[in-house]
Amino acid sequence: MTHGRTPSRVVRAVRGCGSLAIEIAPIAGPLPARRAGYLTFALGRALGGKRQDLLFTRDLGLASMLVRMPRAVRAPLVYEAHTIAADEAAARPRMLSGGAEPSPAKLKRLAARDRRVWTGAEGYVTITGGLKTELERRFGSRTRIAVVPDGVRSDPEPRTSDPEPRASGIGPRTSDLAPRAFTIAYAGHLYPWKGVDLIVEAVMALPDAQALIVGGHDKEPDLARVKALAEQLDCASRVTFTGLVAPAQVAARLREADVLVLPNPASAISSAFTSPLKLFEYMAAGRPIVASDLPAIREVLAHERNALLFEPGNPQALTAAIRRVKEDPALGARLARQAAVDVGEYTWARRADRLEALFAEVLGARRV
Repeated sequence: MTHGRTPSRVVRAVRGCGSLAIEIAPIAGPLPARRAGYLTFALGRALGGKRQDLLFTRDLGLASMLVRMPRAVRAPLVYEAHTIAADEAAARPRMLSGGAEPSPAKLKRLAARDRRVWTGAEGYVTITGGLKTELERRFGSRTRIAVVPDGVRSDPEPRTSDPEPRASGIGPRTSDLAPRAFTIAYAGHLYPWKGVDLIVEAVMALPDAQALIVGGHDKEPDLARVKALAEQLDCASRVTFTGLVAPAQVAARLREADVLVLPNPASAISSAFTSPLKLFEYMAAGRPIVASDLPAIREVLAHERNALLFEPGNPQALTAAIRRVKEDPALGARLARQAAVDVGEYTWARRADRLEALFAEVLGARRV
């Protein structure tokens, strides 16, 4: 199989042993040369003597190339969509600081690729039901399709404390946080479309609270932007920015919080297409969650069951939801316990089970 997120890697099923091997494509040079080298390497696993039983990728360019080839000479293809490429490209200038406006020709080309892969791939995966529904609306129905959300390790790292919310007084503190202050935490990128600015506004409105922002790259403009907002709102002393953190350390940082916030505003991508990794990491952390009330989020979270949902983009609504958790520790504990149970359906092992079922269906149809 190939996986397109890391362009130098080809991940292939090792036949008969139930495991995976990761091959590093031998590529070098400037970006165009690396891209060409990766595509050549991946195509070599789809065709000829080293052809695999099945290819699985989220690289739309590679998938578009493969479906143009006769099925008799290539391995069957399963494509995983995380968005609609033309929609993402069109929205990028508003989602990212400094994003470039795409040309009409590029948007047309991306739309054609999406349609081609939708109709030509032997199997298809979407990460949300909303994305599947929109693709069907645009391109028609198809067979051998599965909705497979992202996930989390079943136990990201050994727990050093009881998984009750910190509001109950349980859980470690680190030296960069004020002791005993109610802590609102977020982990991930700080791009405008992630909505982190709302957390800073909530901290400003809750003078006895502090925020822990896990993530942010000092070579990108977004970390400076959010820090500047905290200064502007006169709450910078109560907002801790960790910068980049090793993935293995994120779970421990999340468990320092009293509440975890997923503040995505409504957008072309986050409303129906996104399946945030942080959502499942939050659920596994054993802390109450406050999240934007978006269709994609509601596929996993339910208001008052395993989270509190608030109106997207509304800092007052976010503040009110956080205040509820702060003032009602029993509510927070109940939400956190239910989320920790529900995340069992979203482990990487469960994701692998769902994908393997689709792979088996595709291979079975190929043999008929």
